[in-house]
Amino acid sequence: MAAGRVFAFRDARWAPDPVLAPSPAVRSPQPVPLVIDNGSFQTRAGWAAADPSVPAEPLLRFRSLAARSRGARGGAGAETQVGNDLGSPEPLRWLLRSPFDRNVPVQLELQELLLDHVFQRLGVSSQGCVDHPIVLTEAVCNPLYSRQMMSELLFECYQVPKVSYGVDSLYSFYHNRRQNWPCSGLVISSGYQCTHILPVLEGRLDAKNCKRINIGGCQAAVYLQRLLQLKYPGHFAAITLSRMEEILHEHSYIAEDYIEELQKWRSPEYYENNVHKMQLPFSNKLLGSTLTSEEKQERRQQQLRRLQELNARRREEKLQLDQERLDRLLYVQELLEDGQMDQFHKALVELNMDSAEELQSYINKLSLAVEQTKQKILQAEVNIEVDVVDSKPETPDLDPLGSEQSLEDVESINEFEPLFAEDQPEAEKPVATVQPVFNLAEYHQLFLGTERIRAPEIVFQPSLIGEDQAGIAETMQYVLERYPKEQQAILVQNVFLTGGNAMYPGLKARVQKELLEMRPFQSSFQVHLASSPILDAWYGARDWAVEHMTREEGWITRKDYEEKGGEYLKEHCASNVYVPIRLPKQAPRTTEALAPSRALTSSTSNPCEQA
Repeated sequence: MAAGRVFAFRDARWAPDPVLAPSPAVRSPQPVPLVIDNGSFQTRAGWAAADPSVPAEPLLRFRSLAARSRGARGGAGAETQVGNDLGSPEPLRWLLRSPFDRNVPVQLELQELLLDHVFQRLGVSSQGCVDHPIVLTEAVCNPLYSRQMMSELLFECYQVPKVSYGVDSLYSFYHNRRQNWPCSGLVISSGYQCTHILPVLEGRLDAKNCKRINIGGCQAAVYLQRLLQLKYPGHFAAITLSRMEEILHEHSYIAEDYIEELQKWRSPEYYENNVHKMQLPFSNKLLGSTLTSEEKQERRQQQLRRLQELNARRREEKLQLDQERLDRLLYVQELLEDGQMDQFHKALVELNMDSAEELQSYINKLSLAVEQTKQKILQAEVNIEVDVVDSKPETPDLDPLGSEQSLEDVESINEFEPLFAEDQPEAEKPVATVQPVFNLAEYHQLFLGTERIRAPEIVFQPSLIGEDQAGIAETMQYVLERYPKEQQAILVQNVFLTGGNAMYPGLKARVQKELLEMRPFQSSFQVHLASSPILDAWYGARDWAVEHMTREEGWITRKDYEEKGGEYLKEHCASNVYVPIRLPKQAPRTTEALAPSRALTSSTSNPCEQA
């Protein structure tokens, strides 16, 4: 909400995901596919059913994070929270774990927690078997080891009937396809961890010429946090990553010309008209104290009483414990006096004592300690009853006879009296309320000027954060130059922008400007923006699952998994390119190499003949 260009942080808490009851349409006539967009920032899950009663949108959307607490001291076990169950990530920032390294899932234990959360909240029983086909997104050129571990998790742990893997940005491209399909284009996908440049020729990914930039929304949030923490060191702790992500999502934009935009921000008028002021939470409580001297004295006395009560309680607990131990020792001594030697020796062993003399020594020490504690308790009670008196004694009358002083003595005393005058507090005069010399609300504001464009600019200029990488424009030009001019003209006719960073205002205009600079004179190109850059990957995966529900194309069955391994991939229009593992063939051993070994074997096999 804005009031005079001042925006308040929402600091919204995540609402826990409800447990949804599955619709009967997802089970009959056969189990429909479950579509999971497994993103490094957010996981989205829902059903792919042609029945209109089943929602054609993701039913679950939660951050791909998990936190496991250590458990309470009282014996309660560790608690694991996933996604929206975390409430707010900031109090648990040091406990948060993600299964992703960049955009590749590597921690399969955490990935299993995310899948368990999906199945539980969608009402799918994961005990024993998940009988729904799974459509899962994966990274571009996903490593075979990651796919192998994911297939092992799905087939061995959840017993799924079949699974299909696809690239999220290609699913988004598939969802936004034009009338002529298969089509070609250049897909620019900028997400939370990475940015990809993907050439698509005749509806298939050209994996050899794909390029990745290790810059995304995560790096932009960290960069913006450092900028504001250096600018406002007094609010270091209040500048959190969650608030930086909110600024990026709602207040940042990409400049069409970065240098020209910086020149505009140098103008005071432009700054005043375009600066966004983010209001941090603050308290109106004044820093000054309004307590009088009597109230301060009363507060000190209350603190003194609390300390005395605490000490008295501790002494009573110690007295009770010592008294119980003393009674136990006296009981053992009575066993000795009554002649019950067997029970006496058994009790000595339990007390870890060797003789009656040692027992008597402990009894004397405990008796003395009990008496001393009782005396301290009595003394403390007497001290509490004593009223607090003024520590300043009255000045005695040094001249009881009332002898008259000479006029010279009085005048000399009056001369030196101001030098020794005591500062007497005026208790009757009320203490004035301390008023701040500045506006507290304005002090707790973050002024966003050039920071609005500096943080998103790193996807075009990674050197701003010290990364030795090329930006989107340079990488796009490098990819295009790997093709002949005819194919370049085909690719630039459909430059497609998708991913979370495509939500930045001005990204489409910036890409058009960069293409205008790198393309030949009077050449044409077209830049298209995804209809929903964040959700189109899930929508495209759902479209593909509905169309290929009854086909075998693109589906990896359990038989394929057992015969060809977990890294096996069935290609389709939105998948990666499958590159099987090629093991080097062992060279056959020649007869010349075998001859010495045979001779050695024959010479050592029968030592009797040799002799």
